[in-house]
Amino acid sequence: MGDYQRSAKVKASPDSLVNYLSDIRNLPKYFSHMTSAEKAGPDEVHTTANVHGKETGGKAEFHVDKAAKRIRWSSEGPNDYHGELEVTGEGNSSQVAVKLHTTRKEGQEIERGLQETVDNIVRLVEKDSAKAA
Repeated sequence: MGDYQRSAKVKASPDSLVNYLSDIRNLPKYFSHMTSAEKAGPDEVHTTANVHGKETGGKAEFHVDKAAKRIRWSSEGPNDYHGELEVTGEGNSSQVAVKLHTTRKEGQEIERGLQETVDNIVRLVEKDSAKAA
C-alpha cells in the first residue's frame, strides 16, 4: 500500500517516447494487465484490465502534457489509484519514470506489474526505433 516508482533508460528521443506513450491505442501494449483502452472524452479513457483473472473496466482520467513530457492518470474506484509518467533526456537517449499511488495492499504484485510496464516500454519503443533506423 502506498507509493511505487520504477524508471528505465530508453534508446529513443524524448519526443518520440512521449508520442508513443501518450497514444491511447498503445496503453494496453505497455501497461501490464490492461487489455483495452479507448478515448471516452477530453482527458478521459475507458479501459479494461485483467485483474486476478477477472476482466474489469472503468473510466480513467488521462492527461497528457507533451511540453512537460508528462502523463498523469487516475481511475475511479475505492483504491485511490493514480499515477504519473515522466520522460527526460536528450538526443536519442531518454529516461522514463513511472510513479503509482494506490491503497491496495498487494505490494509485491504492484511492484511486479510496474516493473513489467517499464520493461514493456523499453522493449516496444526500442523495437520501433530500430525499425525506423
